[in-house]
Amino acid sequence: MSGGAVFFIAIRYLLGRAKEGGRYLRTAAAGIAVSLVPIIVTLIVADGMIRGITDRYLELGTGHVQVYDFAGAESLEEIKGKVAVQDVRGAWLESQGMGVLVGGKGKAAASIRALESGFWEDEGVSAYLEVVSGNARFEADNEVFLGESLAKSIGAEAGDMVRLMTVRVANDGRSVPRMTPFKVKAVVSAGYREIDALWCITTYDAGKRIFAGAQNASNSFLLLKINDPYKDADSCVRSLYARLGAGYGVYTWKEMQRAQYSSYESTRQILLFIMALIVIIAAVNVSSATSMLAIERQKDIAALKAAGASPAFTSRIFVWAAFITGLIGAVAGIAAGLCIGLSINHIIKALEAVINFFMFGFSAGHFKLLDPNYYLERFPIIIDWLAILIIGVFTVICSMVASYLPAKRAGTLKPLEILRKL
Repeated sequence: MSGGAVFFIAIRYLLGRAKEGGRYLRTAAAGIAVSLVPIIVTLIVADGMIRGITDRYLELGTGHVQVYDFAGAESLEEIKGKVAVQDVRGAWLESQGMGVLVGGKGKAAASIRALESGFWEDEGVSAYLEVVSGNARFEADNEVFLGESLAKSIGAEAGDMVRLMTVRVANDGRSVPRMTPFKVKAVVSAGYREIDALWCITTYDAGKRIFAGAQNASNSFLLLKINDPYKDADSCVRSLYARLGAGYGVYTWKEMQRAQYSSYESTRQILLFIMALIVIIAAVNVSSATSMLAIERQKDIAALKAAGASPAFTSRIFVWAAFITGLIGAVAGIAAGLCIGLSINHIIKALEAVINFFMFGFSAGHFKLLDPNYYLERFPIIIDWLAILIIGVFTVICSMVASYLPAKRAGTLKPLEILRKL
């Protein structure tokens, strides 16, 4: 008997009447589909959250590539003129250090970022920087942008005056505090608290003045942005090393954020592993469904054996039935998961609206499913088609493996024994 006959019989079993065993396979397919929905949604949400946070770090924080002059042979301004390689879309000077910011209601540690003003006009910055209040455009060197959390902690708003305390080294070697007044030009947010919690941003020229005489209290570098940081970062680094020569350090965002990015990936893998266990359990149900199907179709097995069907042929029928069951369940589950995943931002907003209505009625509610202090309230939809394909193939393989033993037992049944029992 041909392989086409095996496939035809397997399809008939799956689509057959409920009392003839088809209900077992259809129930198993539904179980697989239901188990795949959360893993697909989790994959989309995890990838979207990771990409959304990473994009904010890249566009508002570390940039795509950073260049350091370790030799000290020339100034960063001179180096800036040498980095005009093909992939670089922008280059800005930056100095970073720490200080204490004093406002009307208190003081707090601040991460000082002194950047060239043109950085804030970059398209990547415009896409992710939220201006909570004020105007995010520098007009003088005595102005600062404050991160929203930092501004709240010291009670500062746009238009207020604050004092920034840093340390300089006096001629006699003593560390002397330096107090510099600044006007809060804007309160800004990156949409993710971990990025902007300590932001105190000023102009590059103001940073020169603040950090002057403060040995080892700050570091300066050239921040670069390239066309595609996810694909072109390594090739850009090689081009920059060839252009700059020895004595320079060139680092991609992957190196600067290695620990954090690895943490995100580890969390993603753990979530997918937990969800995969659910899929395995659902696939194992195919084993019991195959066993029940073999019991219900004993007459067919006896007839096939009497007609000369081999044990391998009979076993392949049930393996094919399990394969089709797993395939249908995988396709249905992935399709449903994609539909939910593509609309997840709208679904979250709708759930928040419903919960807020029941908790607060018609008054303005503030319940958030995703705490904006630790998560993105809205994230991009990222679909990893390779991962989804692997999940689908894994599901089908698990279904076939789970059905092997009951299928083998069905193939070894003897027609006379079956007929005596009937």
